[in-house]
Amino acid sequence: MSNLSLFKPFSLKSLNIKNRIVMAPMTRSFSPNGVPGEDVAAYYQRRAAGEVGLILSEGTVINRPASSADPNIPRFHGDISLGGWQKVINGVHAAGGAMGPQIWHQGIMDNHHSGWTPLTPFEGPSGLNRPENTNGHAMSEKDIADTIKAFGDAAADAKRLGFDTVEIHGAHNYLIDQFFSEKTNLRTDKYGGQSLAARTRFAVEVIKEVRKRVGEDFPLIIRLSQWKPYEYNGKMANTPEELEAWLQPLSEAGIDIFHCSQRRFWEPEFEGSDLNFAGWAKKVTGKATITVGSVGLNGEFLAAFKGESSEPSSLEELLRRFDRGDFDLVAVGRPLLADAEWVQKIRDERTGELKGFSKEALAQLL
Repeated sequence: MSNLSLFKPFSLKSLNIKNRIVMAPMTRSFSPNGVPGEDVAAYYQRRAAGEVGLILSEGTVINRPASSADPNIPRFHGDISLGGWQKVINGVHAAGGAMGPQIWHQGIMDNHHSGWTPLTPFEGPSGLNRPENTNGHAMSEKDIADTIKAFGDAAADAKRLGFDTVEIHGAHNYLIDQFFSEKTNLRTDKYGGQSLAARTRFAVEVIKEVRKRVGEDFPLIIRLSQWKPYEYNGKMANTPEELEAWLQPLSEAGIDIFHCSQRRFWEPEFEGSDLNFAGWAKKVTGKATITVGSVGLNGEFLAAFKGESSEPSSLEELLRRFDRGDFDLVAVGRPLLADAEWVQKIRDERTGELKGFSKEALAQLL
């Protein structure tokens, strides 16, 4: 099966990219004191030179005192950190690429393994980061309003610096996802609710603020997941109807592209159809979607952190689904983390040159 369909250009609003391949956001923790340096800029520039269509940055935190649980993940606020990001986007553009930062608030987290903690306690909808585990405080309405503004500030800074899009991190049990989940959002005010649709309010207000700050022509992405680190097989939406009730308010608030995180892209989301998460998101919203999950490798990414290696795998099933129209873009993680030239090798069918992935690649910016 030809892979040429992945190399068609894609345009949406002001975003124009050369192919359908996205570098997935992957936390690297190589930004001491939250400042991305020359090594981070060079890392992203190599991917742009390697013909990645759209680069999405690692998660980069907004301006809240406890938005970060790790002192070495980048910040997207403050002159020094934003100066680092200016060098990143300048390098990506110089290499012919396009890029968006993934703006992030981690919510309530476990304490970092180093013992480092933020200056103020972690914050979230109800003080929980998983059932029966409290490690922070419930946000007041003022906390929520300030956080919404901080997301808007970060998005406005991204546009000002020249980034091509912004992705809002709403997945993987971080702050926005903690508001979505009935297991971590026990609120009885307007930011809580018995239904998943009701619990979208915080995300909707974040999206509306971001949209207001960047204008109508700037494309907005949100990353979502059904699974969570404490519940790999969990689902918040158990039916297509529940999925639509969850995603439609986000679409109406201003999201242009849904980035649908799952561990293995080929797994069906609901019984009775082989559509995956991205396929269903496109079906119920009509918006563009990004699929992701073990693309190009035979092992899944969570296993990599336990030391399991992966080898290159066929893209035939991915191409079948893409050509059927299930999704518009394909996010690739570990293959691009290990090999900046992965896209070129796929385009030129140099399959014998593809590399596997091992945990050693996590320890350096290749």
